[in-house]
Amino acid sequence: MKNFLGIVFIVVVFVSAIEVVVAQHQVRKLFVEIQGLQQVRDELNEEWGRLQLEQSTWATDDRIESLARMQLGMIEPDTNSLILLLQ
Repeated sequence: MKNFLGIVFIVVVFVSAIEVVVAQHQVRKLFVEIQGLQQVRDELNEEWGRLQLEQSTWATDDRIESLARMQLGMIEPDTNSLILLLQ
């Protein structure tokens, strides 16, 4: 009976040790995945900042007015052709 309990105990300890190794391996894999995802997040944040800067550059009033004048041939109306509408 003592031998049987000893063998069961050894098997349980061995299985437990294997489970610890497997758990550590999973933790390491998840840590590597987290680091990769954090790097992707940082790259996307940098790109978002560049895109915001680019958008603010393309949407400046002076640039839009310049394009309207040069490409569309638009001009600012003189004051005689303006009509003020009151509500």
